[in-house]
Amino acid sequence: MMVHIRNEAQLGAALRHFRKTKNLSQFEVASDAGLRQATVSKAETGSEKTQLSTIVNLMIALDLELVMQPRMKGSIEEYIEKL
Repeated sequence: MMVHIRNEAQLGAALRHFRKTKNLSQFEVASDAGLRQATVSKAETGSEKTQLSTIVNLMIALDLELVMQPRMKGSIEEYIEKL
């Protein structure tokens, strides 16, 4: 499943979604990532102060990867029409 993320809140929601999909608690993910549970909670709420290294550690713990691509312009409907 691919998720488009354009801001901190969407990133936090995506991390929460993938954690819950794997039936993991914040504590379990924190333990796997070498973080505190409170740090996972802050990341999942989309805190602007979350460090990149924290996000990377969470992604590793959740078996996720980061893929970058140019941002889509316009609506999704316009994008689909071009295909």
